[in-house]
Amino acid sequence: MSASIKDVAAAAGVSVGTVSNVLNRPDKVSPAILERVHASIEELGFVRNDAARQLRAGRSRSVGLIVLDSANPFFAEVARGVEERADAEGLSVLLGNSGQHGTREGAYLDLFREQRVRGVLLTPSDPSAAALAHAGIPLVLVDGDSPDGNLPSVAVDDVEGGYLATRHLLERGRRRLAFVGGPLAVRQVADRLAGARRALAEVPGAHLEIVEKPALTVLAGREVGEEFAARRPEDRPDAAFCANDLLAVGVLQGSAILGTIRVPSELALIGYDDIDFAQSTVVPMSSVRQPAREIGATAIDLLFESLADPDAAPRRVRFRPELVVRASTGG
Repeated sequence: MSASIKDVAAAAGVSVGTVSNVLNRPDKVSPAILERVHASIEELGFVRNDAARQLRAGRSRSVGLIVLDSANPFFAEVARGVEERADAEGLSVLLGNSGQHGTREGAYLDLFREQRVRGVLLTPSDPSAAALAHAGIPLVLVDGDSPDGNLPSVAVDDVEGGYLATRHLLERGRRRLAFVGGPLAVRQVADRLAGARRALAEVPGAHLEIVEKPALTVLAGREVGEEFAARRPEDRPDAAFCANDLLAVGVLQGSAILGTIRVPSELALIGYDDIDFAQSTVVPMSSVRQPAREIGATAIDLLFESLADPDAAPRRVRFRPELVVRASTGG
């Protein structure tokens, strides 16, 4: 059983209050008492319970971060941006992975509320989760937005990103396009598809096939690539815009590596996020870049703004995406 503050006080021959002063206000304690108490702490192996102390004080030195998929390199970079900025302010980050499930997201929100976190950074599976803000916990939406704009948020213009990706394929002369993404209920996926449709509307004779998958993973993309390879050449798309790079890598594996489709001559491929792996695939992948780490850092800056002035109007930050052309589209 671990030693308590009472055990330290008994071993040092002082009061519990004196031990508390040694831990929290050492300037109020004489050097002799300091030495005696620290010797008892070392002898007993006492570890202070910072969590309990912070809860008694009404707040912790932590912030909560909930993302849709912690295995996705994009969200890993967002988390890195959050952690770097939080660390500079002496705060730690508690990470939750919702897996795009509202119930799991709600469980993390309840947990973070119980932990008295300073605030929560949330990539929402359901924007209605904004109700947490009315429970007295500052909330910032990451890679998302609240329907009524009543919460601070940071994101990329995904409609513009979808437009850039699709226009690039059309400018390469492709006319039988496929959009690979899903679930379409995910806001980011729906926005990227909306951008693709906008670009397609500018080019008469172009066609868009929508391939919806249940997850944005390499395995899901591989299934799509294998299905493309199983079609007759005249029935295949000649270009595919994938809602993220993981899907695009999977389509490349299924169509060109496991199948017989040549990329980019028979199938031009472009992804989204521009993760590090995109440029090191067998055929380097064109992509739409998001400033993931900057998104994370900006999100926690917005949280600090809310903490400093809870009555201030919520600020919404929007980054512009950037087209990155590589060999998979003939770049």
